[in-house]
Amino acid sequence: MNQRSVQVDPAVRLWSEVRGAPRDSTLLLIMVAGASGLGWPEGLVDALAMRHRVVRYDHRDTGRSSLSFDTHPYRIVDLASDAIAVLDAYEVERAHIVGHSLGGMLTQLLIADHPERLLSAAVMGAGALSSTPLSHPDGSRTPVDRLPPIDARVLELWSHPHEDRGPEGELDHRVEHWRLLNGDQVPFDSQEFRTLERRIIEHAGRYEAPMTHGRADHSGMDRTEELARTEVPTLVISAPAEPVFPAPHPDHLAQVIAGARLVEIPGMGHALPRAVHAPLAAAVLDPPWPRTPAPDQGRGRNLDPRSAKRGTWRGRSRHAVDPGPCSPRVQEHPSPHAVSSPCSQTPRRRPRTATRLQEQTQGTPLRRRQNRQTSRDPQSHRQARKILVDKELLRWGSTRGTGQDRSAAARRARAARQASSPARAEP
Repeated sequence: MNQRSVQVDPAVRLWSEVRGAPRDSTLLLIMVAGASGLGWPEGLVDALAMRHRVVRYDHRDTGRSSLSFDTHPYRIVDLASDAIAVLDAYEVERAHIVGHSLGGMLTQLLIADHPERLLSAAVMGAGALSSTPLSHPDGSRTPVDRLPPIDARVLELWSHPHEDRGPEGELDHRVEHWRLLNGDQVPFDSQEFRTLERRIIEHAGRYEAPMTHGRADHSGMDRTEELARTEVPTLVISAPAEPVFPAPHPDHLAQVIAGARLVEIPGMGHALPRAVHAPLAAAVLDPPWPRTPAPDQGRGRNLDPRSAKRGTWRGRSRHAVDPGPCSPRVQEHPSPHAVSSPCSQTPRRRPRTATRLQEQTQGTPLRRRQNRQTSRDPQSHRQARKILVDKELLRWGSTRGTGQDRSAAARRARAARQASSPARAEP
């Protein structure tokens, strides 16, 4: 685990931390508004670091980063530039990005404005930066401003005026905040979040809650057109107990980002309790990109960026993920792009060769016709099978057969055609 200070400009300095093997691809974590990078739980970060070089950082005016808003006001879109500055500081040209809440909105800005810097993106707990209405299966559409609002209990807590509650009072307030954000499907462990917030306060060296991100300028964030034509592989995490952006906000987000995939983490809300670490890490580490032939077979666009050899196509589908120690079990959605599971990777299809002709031709209409015609004559059955194999050799070629073998096959196929064709009438 290494820490580094990132100088964005003369007035802004960001604290950052990296863990994981340097040879692995970089995964950048972007946290919620007003929260330190330590808001990403240690268990989740460690799980992601098993496969990636994980970088997390403190936003401006949080944690150990500069308190600069009062002297140098900034816009929310400037926070997206901070993420690029962190990548530059670590000399990372392209990275996987995972954003939560405000971090999910910043991730959308990066998808739209800096697609060349992203290998993939994962967004959770965020609304879409698009004005495109939500489409329903029956053809109806819901405008963005008619989507479900924030839970009234959360809004009531946010409406309380900011005041100095003292260290323990501030801890109590933050734990109550997380309890509401956690939702009511996964049991809430108050001691878990009290320990988390105590570490954040010790990390920052102060207990006052930062409120500057709520005061920052939120204008200029619409990216409707850019998200609709992006080619960045994007995963949308759906949380059924989400109180800030409840369903169908995740469905809307998956619709407006081209090619996005939607994965549901059962019981998850807006918080990140220990119970969701395993399925969430599994979804991020093994996203359900559909499997297709390798790019050397003539299909080389929209590939899974994590492997140049394993070609994959992106599409849109909804999946349900069960918690567990392995990758999530992905259930099929009635879609031509649906996949069975990201745990069991489908191997790349081998070229069709003479060594696989028997496997490839089982059950074909041609084979079934010949079986019916020759079922009573073993000699005819063997001859028909030989003719079929010869035809396949001529069509696909053989990786093992010689030119002499193919010539003999051609002669046998020609003789079979002449024998089976009706005699021509003499003129």
